[in-house]
Amino acid sequence: MKKEMKFEVKLTAKELWQFSMYHANAGFTGLFNLIFTAAALFLLVFRWGELTMAYRFLLVGCVLIFTVLQPLLLYGKVRKQAKTPVMAEPMYLTFREEGLEVEQNGQNATFTWEQMGRMDKKLTMAVLYMDRVHAYLLPKTVLGEQETEFYEMVKMHLPKERRKGF
Repeated sequence: MKKEMKFEVKLTAKELWQFSMYHANAGFTGLFNLIFTAAALFLLVFRWGELTMAYRFLLVGCVLIFTVLQPLLLYGKVRKQAKTPVMAEPMYLTFREEGLEVEQNGQNATFTWEQMGRMDKKLTMAVLYMDRVHAYLLPKTVLGEQETEFYEMVKMHLPKERRKGF
């Protein structure tokens, strides 16, 4: 196993949107969104003949809120975010046996493995949460052929309760 893995991360609007969608639909919020949409769709399909035109429009709107509107609004937000100067600069994440070094625009920060919160392995990326506010995104495209080796390093240094999806 390598002692050091360095990744250049330059996030796109698509990757930021995927991360936003993970968060918007996580936990109880995601469960509520799913139940709300399913209930509105159920009423729309099975009660169509009994509904007035106003209720049909209302239910169509309810179905579209979390399936179309929310993703579009989130994409608009992250497109603006992706255009900010700080996002234009690549970030370098170097994982070592001692921890993580983050470099961007001439500034460095170093963290031990104990200082890291948790890591979630998602379908399209790994998300390293430092705390409830700060996170580093590692898209699968960035991990490349080092992905398996990277996850092995994480498993060695982060206890199971601080890893999700592994």
